[in-house]
Formats: sequence, C-alpha cells, structure tokens
Amino acid sequence: MGAIERNGYRFEPEFSVIEQNGAVHVYKNGEFLEEVHFSFLGENPELNQIQEIVDQYCEERGI
Repeated sequence: MGAIERNGYRFEPEFSVIEQNGAVHVYKNGEFLEEVHFSFLGENPELNQIQEIVDQYCEERGI
C-alpha cells in the first residue's frame, strides 16, 4: 500500500497484521505533522478504509 498525495500533503499508511492496528503518517512539504491511528480486521486494512481516513482528515482540515 503506497502513499497518497493530496494538495501538498503526503499520507503514508503503516500497519501491523499481528496487532491489527496501524497509523497514517501525515507530512506536509516533507515535514512530519501527525499520525492518525486506526484498527482493522483481516490480513491487512482495506484500501477503502485508508482512503476514508485520508478523506476525513482532509475534510476536517479544509485540505
């Protein structure tokens, strides 16, 4: 699963299958801003789940 770029922001997902959780690391112009935590079921998170996290993040911050 690769990074998502949107309006100068970069969203890099990272997850642990064993722990069934992950985070999307948020960067702007190469500078780390924060990470958004999530959990999932199965072997890996659904691509749609990651996309929804990014969409919600952008919507809440007007990105």
